[in-house]
Parts: sequence; C-alpha cells; structure tokens
Amino acid sequence: MPRTFRKVLVANRGEIAIRVMRTLREMGIGSVAVYSEADRAALHVRMADEAYPIGPAPASESYLVVDRIVATAKAAGCDAIHPGYGFLSENPALPEACERAGVVFIGPPARAMRALGSKTAARDKMSAAGVPIVPGARCETTDEAVAAAKKIGFPVMLKAASGGGGKGMRLVANADEMAHAWERARSEAKKFFGDDTVYLEKAIIRPRHVEIQVLGDQEGNLVHVFERDCSIQRRNQKVVEETPSPAASRDLVARMGAIAVQGAKSVGYFSAGTFEFLLADDGNFYFLEMNTRLQVEHPVTELVTGTDLVREMVRVAQGEKLAFEQGDLTSRGAAIECRVYAEDPVNFLPSPGVIEHLVVPSGPGVRDDGGAYPGCTISSYYDPLISKLSVWAADRPRAIERMRRALSEYVVTGIRTNLAFHEKLFVHPEFVAGNYDTGFIERNRDALLDYPKVKAERRDAVAVAVAVAASKMERAPGSSAAPGAADDKARLSPWVAQHRAGRR
Repeated sequence: MPRTFRKVLVANRGEIAIRVMRTLREMGIGSVAVYSEADRAALHVRMADEAYPIGPAPASESYLVVDRIVATAKAAGCDAIHPGYGFLSENPALPEACERAGVVFIGPPARAMRALGSKTAARDKMSAAGVPIVPGARCETTDEAVAAAKKIGFPVMLKAASGGGGKGMRLVANADEMAHAWERARSEAKKFFGDDTVYLEKAIIRPRHVEIQVLGDQEGNLVHVFERDCSIQRRNQKVVEETPSPAASRDLVARMGAIAVQGAKSVGYFSAGTFEFLLADDGNFYFLEMNTRLQVEHPVTELVTGTDLVREMVRVAQGEKLAFEQGDLTSRGAAIECRVYAEDPVNFLPSPGVIEHLVVPSGPGVRDDGGAYPGCTISSYYDPLISKLSVWAADRPRAIERMRRALSEYVVTGIRTNLAFHEKLFVHPEFVAGNYDTGFIERNRDALLDYPKVKAERRDAVAVAVAVAASKMERAPGSSAAPGAADDKARLSPWVAQHRAGRR
C-alpha cells in the first residue's frame, strides 16, 4: 500500500540538497539537512526545516558515514532518506542500512546498485540483456592487457572497474605505452575508489557521450525520458549538457531508449537512473555505464518534458505507480545546462574562497540551481560547483542565444569561475553548429582557454572596484540608475571582464 512521507532527510549538501528540498516543500514534506563542520553556514542548512551536524569537514568523516546518516534520520523522526548525487548515492550500503533501520531509501534497490556498481560486472549484465557494449577485456597483468589490446585493436582505453568522474582512465595508443598507463590507472583507481581493478575497452574515436534517462516504479513499469548530450567534457568530466542531442535523430533516441529500458528491467530497476552510451560517428552506440541515481544534469530533461524527476523518485519510494506511461511523454523545445564552477578558466583548477558578490541570471526560460550566496565559502573539501545554469527555448539556436544572455548577467566576485570559458564556448562556430564530441575542449584549447595575461595586482584592483561599485549601488537610497547603467566593471567578474577585453 502506498504511504505518505512526513519528513525526509537529504543526505547531501550544496545545490542538489536544495534542489531536493524544494520539491519536498512543494509536496508538503518536511526536510532535514545534515552538515559537516565546514558547512555549518551553508545554504542547504538554512533552507531545511531542520539541520543536524554529522562530523568534521572531510567527507570521509561526515557525508560518507552511513551509520551516522541513518542514525540522524532515525533521531529526527524521518520516514525516508534522499541521497542526491555523489557521496553515498550509489553505495548499496546506504539502502541496506535504511532497510535495517526501517527508513525508506529514495532510490533504486541495493541489489540493482550491486549489479551495476562495478563497470565490469555491469558490462556482463548488459551484454547478457542484449545491450550493445564496446569490445573489451579484463586483464590481470600488462602482458595480458597488451595481448588483449592487439586482439581488439589499438587505441584502447584503460578504465577503473569501480567509480567514475574520469578517475583511473588512460588512453593507450600502442603497446609501448601500456605498462606506464596500466600502473597510473591502477594507482589512481586505488587512491579514489579503494579498488585498483582496471579493464580495457576499444577506444571509440571522437565519440559523442549521449545518455538516456530512465524512470521506473516498484510494480515493474519503466519508461525512458529521452536523451541528454554530455559530450562537452574536460578531463572526462561533463561541463555542458543539452537535449535534444544535435547528433541523434528521434528514431535513434527511441532505439537507445528501448535498449536502456530493456537493460534496466534486466536488473529489477526502479526509481531514476541513467544509461550512458558512447555514440560513434557511424551511428552505432555502445553501453558505457549506468548511474544508479539522479544525474547532475537532470534539469534539462525536466525543462523539455515538464517532469519533476525528484517528485517521481519520492512518489515511487512511497509505493505509488509512475504518473505516466511512455506514450504520455513528449519533448518540447531545447534545453542547455552549464556547470558553473569555482575554478580557474585557464586550467580548470579549483578556486576555493569566499564569494563577495553574487548575482544570478533570471528572466524568460532561465533556471539556476545554486547552493551559494554572497559571503559564503566555497570549500576546498568538496566539489567546487557553484550552480547549474540552465535555459529552455523553442529550438537550439534560440536556446544558445538565451544562454549567452544569461551568462552575460552572471556576476561572481571574490573567486575565479569558469564563466569566461562558457562565454567563449557559446560563440564558438563549431559548438553553435552542433559539431562537437568528447575531445572538443582539448582540440580547441587555444580558442576556449587562451586568456589575456593580466598581472595579479591589476586583477585584484578590478575585483576591489567591482566590490566597491556594487556596494555603492546597494546603499544608494532612491537611486534612479537603471539596471546595468553602472560601469561594466561594476557588474562583471574580473575574469569575465578580462576575457571580454581580450575579444575587443
């Protein structure tokens, strides 16, 4: 029998915690936040109905401690736990601990997580279910890896069997490179995932990274919610996502969607999940992995379908059926998401620190999923994501125009951000034409990452001018100045100002 949740603990932080809390509030469900010592003043703590400390700043001592998360949920009287993404979202130990404690896990069953958690095991499962996979092999030694690579054909990609995010991955062009790449991949896999198992796959040259959103209930009803193109990546990590994919026809998406649903059913999957595929330039597609959670880029799917994926996750966890069938789902218009990071736009290195001024875009078709505010600290302990800026428009050209406008309105001072990178990307002719793949950023480094050299003291002076001008505008009583009438430097990040100066 379906039940109704009264209170849900969100086992996460930042923008995704806030995103989940907003849907809970719309559903009339109380929200409970957890926070580390570093996040005591974080926005998700302020947004929640209740908030509880769970340990020191390192995630391994707070957000990743399963027993502490579940104990907090029990003590707060929560009916369920939503994991968001990252942290414990794909760790089957959390849903198992929830079941023992009598708390509902808002996500897929632990058995499905275990079946798909290891990439090598997932490949086997999906191959048996009829899902196309990239030719590959599991090897114990470098000699075995070289022999397998020669049989498959170079180049090959070494990948960590556990984890993701581009860690433990190495492209190997020939046999001479194997030994070094093998050791580096194993070392990185051990460091980040505690498992040094790696495997190899045939490298698909210049692929698109296209994923299919799936959604299912506990009665076996499963649908796909179309595709997202996530090919704009740096260091194998996504930066920009859009739907529909400029490279996939509606017939191709329907075939990919049917395959994804077939694969999900083979492991008894329910809740939200994502099948990731590599799309070759010949139109063939190959299973990459399945993420057994809500994706970072889910807003673009929500914008084109009008579907609240978090609401559906909660409804399914309450024992309700999906609110729609496959034939009820349609995709309208185009949506694009930019991940706004606190990082240097030249080398993508994190830029933690205190945000002095923050103004997010708004207006028609603009959505900003953020977790920051003026005066907050972007911590070095966690992912430096500030927000996800998404736009919707009737078609892709207008969505690009809208994103350019939205980026021009975004103001962040006090730290470096990748806003300048996004501005360059959205005027690059090949991106505008939809001609890109996973190696696009690396091939276009000069166009996307080449910024005028500005001395540190000049950059700091611009930052001070921005802060002072903004403060004057805020304090001026009855100011008649129109928005945007101030000097350009008074509203732009010094890094965006620097970039624009270089374009003139």
